[in-house]
Amino acid sequence: MKRINYLLIGAFLVCLIFVGASWQGARRHRKPTVSTNLSEVGLGWSENSVNATIFRKNSVVSSSKYQFVAYYDSSSHVVIARREHGSDKWEVRQTQYHGNIRDAHNVISLMVDGDGYLHVSWDHHNNALNYCKSLEPEGLQMDEKTVMTGSNEQAVSYPEFYQMADGSLLFAYRDGGSGNGNLVLNKYDLKSRNWTRLQSNLIDGQGKRNAYWQMFVDGKGVIHVSWVWRESPDVRSNHDMCYACSKDGGVTWTKSTGELYALPITLETAEIVQHIPQGSNLINQTSMTTDASGNPYIATYFKTAEDSCTQFYVLYRHNDCWKMSAASERKLDFDLGGMGSRSIPVSRPLLLFLKTGSGQQLALVYRDEEVDNNVILALAEPDDHLYWHSQIISPYPVDRWEPSYDSELIKKRNKLHLYFQKVAQGQAETTVALTPQPVGILEVDVK
Repeated sequence: MKRINYLLIGAFLVCLIFVGASWQGARRHRKPTVSTNLSEVGLGWSENSVNATIFRKNSVVSSSKYQFVAYYDSSSHVVIARREHGSDKWEVRQTQYHGNIRDAHNVISLMVDGDGYLHVSWDHHNNALNYCKSLEPEGLQMDEKTVMTGSNEQAVSYPEFYQMADGSLLFAYRDGGSGNGNLVLNKYDLKSRNWTRLQSNLIDGQGKRNAYWQMFVDGKGVIHVSWVWRESPDVRSNHDMCYACSKDGGVTWTKSTGELYALPITLETAEIVQHIPQGSNLINQTSMTTDASGNPYIATYFKTAEDSCTQFYVLYRHNDCWKMSAASERKLDFDLGGMGSRSIPVSRPLLLFLKTGSGQQLALVYRDEEVDNNVILALAEPDDHLYWHSQIISPYPVDRWEPSYDSELIKKRNKLHLYFQKVAQGQAETTVALTPQPVGILEVDVK
């Protein structure tokens, strides 16, 4: 009788384990429900991708009351628009400022500080800093241009703003050219309303190369930066993914192991997350994020020695180890090479976390010519292994669009709003005939 009872208990425990494993597998493989809405703003320049590149930090951003979006119109003016949260009615203002819209590097980046002032930087490709603020909090009228610190501001590229938890701002940019530039980091103080220099040369190309980075500030105020090195102006010379973080607002920097960096970081001292050789179709200037515990996740695409086709990958730190997850099963390959802006069959990927009823979803957003240049949203629950579910979310194809999003709306309201516009792009700094296209915000709801 005892033997039978033991057998029954054993069988019951096996069933529990099986049911638990099945439930965990079903949870990992559950396909979330996704809905979208497109709110149109106005018409934007579309003959290249200057309005829709991923390194716009940010293209769209929110204050407590308004959402703002910036773009170039066909007359090359910087246009800024706003709407109240929950409204579809946009107030659009053409500013007094222009940009070289025929160079896709010369993007507009904007951010709102803790007092509600809008900060704007635009029209950069190895030229003097263009920067201004709004005349009043949450206003659309811009003040006159001004310097930040006044030093290392003559060869600016890739301006990026980030808001810290106290409402102060970071401003990152490249000082120098492709293949020989350095990463500069400034800080804006709310009380003094002044900019100071944090790092004049955080990542040093030593006159031989430069770092193409992506940055993220997590919920604890830790600044995370990852980057690939480029040895020349040819994108084919991109190699290796590296990482650093700062827990004191950008003053000191460490590796993911906690080892302190001697600054500036160089090729010889950088922590390499993933060895990726030159000629691997490795793209630069993608995106990164962290989970709730501050573990970094980095999105990119490249082609491994085992791949028959270039794939999207997520590199992430889990249980004190760096891991890699293939987030796509693409079939259409291409050769990534050349100088200047490229017309590429896929966009660079955007990576972020969304809170859902089941916890968190890791969200990867990109555009792919395999699906007629529509936008794909791939979702995975964070775990030791990532299981991806992908679906098209765009209302129509967007040609050479790349994703950028409202970073502050994600933080404060857990809403994913993407800049959305069909744009063309020629090889190098050439344009493709395309009439001005509607600029919109694609609102994505994941449940």
